Amino acid sequence: MLASMKEVLAWAERKGCAAAAFDTPNLELLLAAIGAAEARREPVIIQHAQLHEHETPIDLIGPIMVMCAEKASVPVCVMLDHGEDMEYVKRAVGLGFTAIMYDGSQDPFDENVRVTREVTDLCHGRGIDVEAEIGFTTGHEGLENSDDDRENVYTDPDDAVRFVELTGIDALAASVGTVHGFYKAAPKLDFDRIAELRRRCGVPLVMHGGSGLSAEDTRRAIECGIRKINYFSYMSNAGVRAVEALIAESHPKYFHSLANAAAEAMQADAEAAMELFSMK
Repeated sequence: MLASMKEVLAWAERKGCAAAAFDTPNLELLLAAIGAAEARREPVIIQHAQLHEHETPIDLIGPIMVMCAEKASVPVCVMLDHGEDMEYVKRAVGLGFTAIMYDGSQDPFDENVRVTREVTDLCHGRGIDVEAEIGFTTGHEGLENSDDDRENVYTDPDDAVRFVELTGIDALAASVGTVHGFYKAAPKLDFDRIAELRRRCGVPLVMHGGSGLSAEDTRRAIECGIRKINYFSYMSNAGVRAVEALIAESHPKYFHSLANAAAEAMQADAEAAMELFSMK
């Protein structure tokens, strides 16, 4: 069933856990994410990031995401991840997405506030929830060796409070020590910062770069107040490893054999992530 981000995050708050948010730029990832949620009987967030436009255009995958969410037996929020401009945001809104994540984190503070406010004004008038980012989570989903040479720019709590107040967003993505993509070195999460942000900002906190964190760090971040975790790279890589193993074992002749093996492995990885995020 199609759900809002607020509904899914309210469930996470009641449970004291984090909702899983999976980027699903192709059908196999989409089926794996919803399959994992249905297997676990838990809400889920499926996302399409603007940076994945070259892999599958949002005008193609977006309607499929909405249809699959409507047919699912559990609540499914359909969300734009890392929207970079208003034109793309409007495309997601027009396709029926129930949540928008606008990312102006690389812009000056005032410009980030200005455009994010435009996004919330557009979306809230249509019953669509908004997540936005202050601070900058390094790296880049979907690219190998994606970490850059800069140290993580941790979110300043004072800036975060002002940002939430000025923009009216429903969830805050904060830089707390994670990176997008695959880690080159062990992440250094600032748990005190997470707790302060949660206490002072008054909206659910989102952690991007959820792949590759230790179980201990993930659980502690959730205990400190993280309520949504974006997870993609390791799930996608599980599909790659399954395909490699199948080719080495039996050299299948049809592509659908590879696609099915990838989807099965990615669902298993998604289920394991959801198990971790559930804090059970």
